[in-house]
Order: sequence, then C-alpha cells, then structure tokens
Amino acid sequence: MSNGHELLELSPVMPVVVVDDAADAVPVAKALSAGGIRVIELTLRTPVALDAIERVASQVPEAVVGAGTVTTPEQAKQAADAGAKFLVTPGCTDRVLEAAFGTGLPFLPGAGTVSEAMRLAELGLTALKFFPAEPSGGVQFLKAIAGPLPQLRFCPTGGITAETARSYLALPTVGCVGGSWLTPKDALAAKDFDRITALAQEASALG
Repeated sequence: MSNGHELLELSPVMPVVVVDDAADAVPVAKALSAGGIRVIELTLRTPVALDAIERVASQVPEAVVGAGTVTTPEQAKQAADAGAKFLVTPGCTDRVLEAAFGTGLPFLPGAGTVSEAMRLAELGLTALKFFPAEPSGGVQFLKAIAGPLPQLRFCPTGGITAETARSYLALPTVGCVGGSWLTPKDALAAKDFDRITALAQEASALG
C-alpha cells in the first residue's frame, strides 16, 4: 500500500481490535482472515499491543495489520518498528503528523470537524478517519461536508454497529467503516474465535 486510499478498499469493515493478552492476537487475526476480513487495526490501548502487532505481522502474512490509537510521535515509530503496515490516529497534532509521515507508512489521520478535515487536505491527506463518528454527527455530518469537500474519503469509527454500518457504506465518500463489534470482549475472554469468524463473514458481506 502506498497511501490511505488503498487502506479504505481492503475491506468494508476495518475491525478495531483491543487485546489484553498478546497470545490472542494471532488466533484473532486468523479468525478475522478466515471470515474474509483482510485488514486489522490493533489499538495501542493496552501494554501488550506492540507485542500483538509484531506477532500478527510475523505469523499471519495474509492479514494487513496496523496500529490504531496512535497519539504520540513515539508510538508511531514503535508501531512501525513492530511491523505495522499502517497507522491510524484519533486526531492530529503537528508532532504526531510529522512522526506518521516520517515512518513512510500509509496512515489515516483522525478528523472530527470540518476545519480539521480541511487542514489535513491542505497537507495532501485526503483519506481520513472520521472520529468519533456517531457523537460527531454521523451519516448526516458526512453528507453535509461532501458538498464543499468532495475530494475527501473517510473511514468513520466510533459508535458504529453492524446495524448502522450499511448507512455509512452507502455514502460515496465512505470507503470503509471501523468497528469493534467484530471482536467483542466476551468472545475474546472465552477465546471463541469461531464466533469472531462468523462476525467477520457477516461484515465482509457488507461490501
């Protein structure tokens, strides 16, 4: 992948995965891949996240694994060093943007307002994460800004469910949606990877 737009085309749903046990990372990635989901955003919200990314990158070649919740320049570099193929940020500061560019990886910078989206577009970034999607206006927000900013495409994330995903994916400015419902906490706790595969199959059918 050379840019964020290619990220948006890998799957209709980008699973937002939080793992508390690094040993779960590989079976989760394989379960998602078995269900037709090629891309995985492993969030840097737990102490084992970088280890989890490294395991998936080295052991599940069929999966495109990236690092989500990148909020510091240090995390951007650490994720790249761990083998992440892309980065996702919830928002953007100058230092985080500089670090993300410095990794050479494609990334989806987060934007939640029109001004943030315009600023990122000025920097040549036209594939964005819209976060937090539901609290920030959801489908109606994206419809409203499509007029003045038709060149932008989005991966909306935040509060989206299996039931609401279709309304986002119907928008021409949406390439994929991000969601945590593919890897529910109870399924991870029970190591019910068959359930994760089934949820992935349902999600891949949305495309």
